[in-house]
Amino acid sequence: MGLLDGKVVVITGSGRGLGRAEALLFASEGAKVVVNDLGGSADGAGAASVPADEVVAEIKKLGGQAVANYDSVSTWKGAENIIKTAVDSFGKIDILVNNAGILRDRMVFNMTEDEWDIIQKVHVYGHFFCTRHACAFFRQQRSGRIINTSSQAGLGNLGQANYSAAKEAIVGFTRTVALDMGKYGVTVNCIRPIAATRLTVTPELQAAMEKKAKEGGGGLGLDIGAELKKMAPEHIAPLVVYLATDGAAGINGKTFFVGGGEIGLYSEPTIVSSIFKDGVWTVKELADLMPKSVAKGMWPPAPQPK
Repeated sequence: MGLLDGKVVVITGSGRGLGRAEALLFASEGAKVVVNDLGGSADGAGAASVPADEVVAEIKKLGGQAVANYDSVSTWKGAENIIKTAVDSFGKIDILVNNAGILRDRMVFNMTEDEWDIIQKVHVYGHFFCTRHACAFFRQQRSGRIINTSSQAGLGNLGQANYSAAKEAIVGFTRTVALDMGKYGVTVNCIRPIAATRLTVTPELQAAMEKKAKEGGGGLGLDIGAELKKMAPEHIAPLVVYLATDGAAGINGKTFFVGGGEIGLYSEPTIVSSIFKDGVWTVKELADLMPKSVAKGMWPPAPQPK
């Protein structure tokens, strides 16, 4: 007996990495799994059925139930087909894990329109499209669980303006959908995971880690495998599965850090310093007051020209 016996879950991007670990754990808890994966490369190019098929085969080998879907989350019709796969195969949908993602890193002054657009389509549109189609069923049945995948990159990360913008949009999206759907018995939560996947540990990064380890730098030691194991996707999956259980019914609209054995709840943004005037501020007043109050201690990001 599992905590999710009889439940049906859709996990996007579950042919590899985080999604694969989530799919296997959901299945081990008794859920019937729709393994969605376009099968493209880390930057979203190409498509293949192999990744999704392999995870389905793993689940079935372990005695679970699963079906594959190869549609893209980045289109309205593709997302509709993903949700339809669950209903056609298992008669319903109870849980949606929005996990699919790609990277197109570039410094903002070199970023192309396509590099910006495709990240928004996969991450922001993908979360919306799948959520929209799932919520039509959740509203009718007055129950459901949605777990969205954001990132610490949303807090700011060098060379990832497109990805950071998309991932932070997902946090705001989570808060609002939680309000929209809470009255129907649906919870919507979000994770900022840190894990070693093909998106985060590129061959270039791993080579750099190995070089630093050989030089004895960075406190990594010599066992790169052990360091990567600490960041394994298997550390992420248990929280995602827990948030889908009946026991998590009171958790809604929240954002969690998860990785390497640590789980943390993020605070919501608050005003930490302010000034007030009964009327319209003048620029001269702000020029005088801001450096002494709200902007106190703030410095230019780089040396200014003399």
